[in-house]
Amino acid sequence: MNTIITKRYGKSSTKLGLTLALTLSLFGQVSAQQVWSPDNGNGTFTNPLLWGDWPDPDVIRVGDDFYMISTSMHYVPGAPIVKSKDLVNWEMVGYAVDHYDEDPRYNMEGGTLYLNGSWAATLKHHNGKFYAGFCTPYGWGREKGNFSICEADKPEGPWKRTIFPEYLYDPGLFFDDNGKVYVVHGQGTLYLTELNEDVKSVKSHKVKIWQGSFKNANELGGHFGMEGAHMYKINGKYYITCPAGGTQGWQICLRSDNIYGPYEHKLILNDNSSYPDNGLHQGGMVQLKNGDWWFIIMQDRGAIGRVPHLLPVKWEDGWPMLGTGNKDVITYKKPNVGKTYPIKTPATTDEFNGTKLGLQWQWNHNPDNSKWSLQERKGYMRLHAAHADSLKTARNTLTQRVQGPSSEGTVEIDLKGLKNGNVAGFGIFEFPYAFVAVEQVNGKRKIIMSNDDKIIESKENFDGDKLWVRARITDRGGIAKFYYSTDGENFYVIGNDLTMQLGLPWTANRFALFNYSKTAEGVDGYADFNWFRFTNK
Repeated sequence: MNTIITKRYGKSSTKLGLTLALTLSLFGQVSAQQVWSPDNGNGTFTNPLLWGDWPDPDVIRVGDDFYMISTSMHYVPGAPIVKSKDLVNWEMVGYAVDHYDEDPRYNMEGGTLYLNGSWAATLKHHNGKFYAGFCTPYGWGREKGNFSICEADKPEGPWKRTIFPEYLYDPGLFFDDNGKVYVVHGQGTLYLTELNEDVKSVKSHKVKIWQGSFKNANELGGHFGMEGAHMYKINGKYYITCPAGGTQGWQICLRSDNIYGPYEHKLILNDNSSYPDNGLHQGGMVQLKNGDWWFIIMQDRGAIGRVPHLLPVKWEDGWPMLGTGNKDVITYKKPNVGKTYPIKTPATTDEFNGTKLGLQWQWNHNPDNSKWSLQERKGYMRLHAAHADSLKTARNTLTQRVQGPSSEGTVEIDLKGLKNGNVAGFGIFEFPYAFVAVEQVNGKRKIIMSNDDKIIESKENFDGDKLWVRARITDRGGIAKFYYSTDGENFYVIGNDLTMQLGLPWTANRFALFNYSKTAEGVDGYADFNWFRFTNK
């Protein structure tokens, strides 16, 4: 049996860890967490911008600050927003949606709504207010669903959401300089819908502005309809950027003197060299104070998710051409924002010492807030069990992104509060999922490793009150390995490898903490998570 020797993890080491992080920062290191950073510390950056699942990015500048919004599918809270001073170093600031109340299945009542939630988010700032929009498809389809606009005075919130009766798929919100408000939307066929000035209702019927193929379509692999559109007005002309071709796709730009067209078009990026055969597609562009333009664009990286890249924009004959020679050359000089800013990355590690849940965390559906607490036992995330047959139907599964090029998550779990029927543990969540947990039956406990709902290995008659669980994932190949420890020092391989997949399309794998009960008797049980610690290996 393989053994991994590690230093003992304990909260007494927190102060030492903070001191170490401060020391390392003086030498331009990322941090003691070792999260991937694109910032090379020498005035350049290397793509990807964030090596995790930040799909369908849209980006804006407000004064000296840049904000990016992302799709989050069924995860709650939804539509995450990050902030940067230089387009390279980012930190979380909040979410546009704190819960979904339009269907009881978001509460896992009468079913589940995996894959629903926020799709293709759009972000704008207008007259002192932030506006975030997204569509919420019914199931996987593009024909039915809802469209929402969320409004706030600041990106941290609070946000107020308006759900429209109309369904505007893959929306791109646009404020024209004549006071009118529009959404460009659709897949294959693109439409323009005018909203009322309060951005709370539709003013007129949708108008078709684009349909059909484009130059280079056949040589690129045939006709793929454009979607994920974002609209801009630059030097009196209307521009719409949109991806086509799906996972292997590329970026197209439409241009017209009139917002309703007719539009001419041009291929502005076609490159899959950084992660063959997956092309860079879907994103948004932003202008710096000095007039430069940059584009944040995503790339599918399998089980890790859809990761954003940052590319310079070079204007040629009035077209925004991306990258260098229509390619992403991976490493560039950082955007010229007039200053050098410190390295920052969105949070990962959590000691659970705060009074609020860290912004890195999202629940698998709307949480039952009566079933979790950071207050009942200070310094711990307490998860009370809810009745479920499996992790797939368990509410209050707490997740955050796995990250590339490889990453590792470790938790310490106090098990004193478990009741019969409880399954409490840590693992990798998608479909399929795998985990290591302690299951209690008839007063007896065992350590189990489950892969795709099959118990691969078990350790019977476990009589400890603490368990440490570790999951390691790799970007290439999408493999997750699992380990356990009963003393916090010696970690042992358990079970088999999970080949991470995308059974929930377009939704990345995630680290997941959970506690559910297979019996009604166990709903009073609880598990206390002392900490979650992330490293990029």
